[in-house]
Amino acid sequence: MRKGELTRAAILDVALELASRDGLEGLTIGLLADKMNMSKSGVFAHFGSREDLQIEVLKLYHSRFEQEVFFPSVQEARGITRLKAMFARWIKRVSVEIASGCIYISGAVEYDDRPGPIREELVAMVRAWQGALLRCVQQAIECGDLKPDTDAEQLVYEMYGLILALHHDARFLRMPGSVERAKAGFDRLIQNYQNPQKHQG
Repeated sequence: MRKGELTRAAILDVALELASRDGLEGLTIGLLADKMNMSKSGVFAHFGSREDLQIEVLKLYHSRFEQEVFFPSVQEARGITRLKAMFARWIKRVSVEIASGCIYISGAVEYDDRPGPIREELVAMVRAWQGALLRCVQQAIECGDLKPDTDAEQLVYEMYGLILALHHDARFLRMPGSVERAKAGFDRLIQNYQNPQKHQG
């Protein structure tokens, strides 16, 4: 990487850290310049506007989410094994983010009623992840791991609900045992939807 690219990558790293803590709207060029010991114009040279910076931070977050959660999980066998791997890695990531914050979740609160490119980017990323979960559930139905009449969209909705509850209780209410509750909730979901004919004995 050239020096300019290295500087830009370093700025984005710090920007992601700040956005995780303060939200995307809390991310300012001035704050970032202070953290980087750079001038505002120096930061602006790498990003055309604050909005461009916020979108690049979102893309970095999404890329890291894929690297940590999605890509390793799709190496697992199709079906219930892959679905469990996805949820386990998702839980692991959220457990780490209890200290820093999840940009998908905080961004949803910040931009739920604020139209524009940042909201569109955020929605597209969350929908892409939900789509990946849905495909995984559908594959688990097709290979017989889950009951044929499983409502795939309902299962994804319930999985997402567990993650939102985990984030809320662990980060906002500081309730101990939240991770274990989320795992127990997922185990109960799987037991409910699992195909008994394939999993006898």
